[in-house]
Amino acid sequence: MTDAPKMNKVDFTQMKDGTKEEYEFLNALEIDHTKHTADRLLKALVDLDESLSGYQITRLGHSLQSATRAWNDGADIDWVVSALLHDIGDIYAPYNHDEYAATILKPFVREQCKWVVETHGDFQMVYYGHHLDGFDQNKRERHRDHPYFEDNVVFCERWDQASFDPDYETKPIEFFAPMVREVFDRPAYDPDIINAGVRVPLINADVAATRAS
Repeated sequence: MTDAPKMNKVDFTQMKDGTKEEYEFLNALEIDHTKHTADRLLKALVDLDESLSGYQITRLGHSLQSATRAWNDGADIDWVVSALLHDIGDIYAPYNHDEYAATILKPFVREQCKWVVETHGDFQMVYYGHHLDGFDQNKRERHRDHPYFEDNVVFCERWDQASFDPDYETKPIEFFAPMVREVFDRPAYDPDIINAGVRVPLINADVAATRAS
């Protein structure tokens, strides 16, 4: 008795015609594909070097500097990785880059961090909206009653708007790569990770002091 030939691709051309065996085959491939999400995101970060000229540092530099500031403030891994990836949508979703990044992070980080990344574009307008026609400097006020409002204020003030400094000592992408892999190796949508409604401070002075020593 010979073994059945190993499947290399499905036979169907319409999803409704797929068999149980084919969908089990595809599901196994998709599970394997998800294991390499962190590496694809790290590559996408490097690609940010090609986006948005005109600043004193590249978008990759800005992302690394934002994450470095978070690390230096004693932030936990969810905050650090969220700061690192908060602008990853700049190339492919320039009009909703914040939502794009939040969608990537949503299954793997605390709800608090996801919401801050998702809405940080509204909060950033306080710094420049009054300089441009058609922009609302006070757009963040629509979120005033949200429980994570003040977290976003801190995120933007300390880590985002401040991170365009070419002289700031910024950690390289290799420093953050293990953290990205740890976060994206988590089980997706684990309630103990999402921690809906939980607020974790962005700044932990004791941890920051340990990291600075």
